[in-house]
Amino acid sequence: MRIPSTLKDLQRFVASLDWEDMMAQVEQETRVRLAIVGPVNAGKSTLFNTLVGREASPTSAVPGTTRKLVADWFGPFVLVDTPGFGELIGPLQGADGVDREQVALQAVAHAAVVVLLLDAAAGLRQSDHDLYRRLAATDRPLVVALNKMDLVRRDRAAVLADARSHLDGTRIIPISAKRGDGVASELMPAVFQADSSLAVAVGRALPAYRRLAVRRLIRNAALLNAVVGAEPIPGLDLPLLLTTQVRLVLRIAAVYGEAISPERARELIATMAGGVALRYLAGEAAKFIPGPGWLIAAALTSASTAAIGQVAVRYFESGKQLSPQQLRDLYHHHRSSAGRGDTDHP
Repeated sequence: MRIPSTLKDLQRFVASLDWEDMMAQVEQETRVRLAIVGPVNAGKSTLFNTLVGREASPTSAVPGTTRKLVADWFGPFVLVDTPGFGELIGPLQGADGVDREQVALQAVAHAAVVVLLLDAAAGLRQSDHDLYRRLAATDRPLVVALNKMDLVRRDRAAVLADARSHLDGTRIIPISAKRGDGVASELMPAVFQADSSLAVAVGRALPAYRRLAVRRLIRNAALLNAVVGAEPIPGLDLPLLLTTQVRLVLRIAAVYGEAISPERARELIATMAGGVALRYLAGEAAKFIPGPGWLIAAALTSASTAAIGQVAVRYFESGKQLSPQQLRDLYHHHRSSAGRGDTDHP
């Protein structure tokens, strides 16, 4: 593949990308599903109702009250309550011909993030460990919460230690769904950070988390391009590098509620990148030095990607009022800061 050697070459390459498909993917990231799963009577419906702020899902002391999926909006999420795993065969199961475990697993398959809710008061059993292993084996990001901690207050430390030992030492979020303890302060931040694809939805719908969301987007894109940039064959990495940077700008625009057109996106990338072709050539030339050269190329691509993301944030926060020269100046400033290892993030 021929490396773009001029700005016009670079602009033609960017224009050839499937912008419409990337924009569709980013828009899809603004609509995500969050599934609450767990053993019977763990408090899933109580957590669901606590989050949505009303009695949207039926609750009772009788196991198996939830027989089908219940969905409602919670901020940027479609929140899904599911039937419990491990229900006993009886009048609430089987007679209606519904396999509730399969219903819950279908919700898992379509969720962006899965919250596994376990019962601290009942104590963890082998079936809970088996369920955790089963969910961890899927490709869904998993957050584990231990509910009803208000009922084991005196034994809190011991209960948490026992739960971690049962679940292979994984991080466990202690909460009380009924009282709301730990839900906003610990559980939801863990959910927001469980998957980078959530950053767009969270940042757009919840301004308080916007800076956290864009930092995650920028960090992930920079790390990805560092890996891509370390590819030892000169020229092979360029399409992936530019595609990641383009998608980063589109995601940041979505976080700020901006529906930029492909034409405007191309203009913004070209203006911001300025002399990017020369920088790519410098990075590619470094690859001819095995070992250290590959590390240099990785650092250059990571710094450039981080700078593009940070300038995009400044651009949208300014109401798109920055001039072309301001965009270029900011890019050079952030790229130099990233190269020195400064934590100059939005």
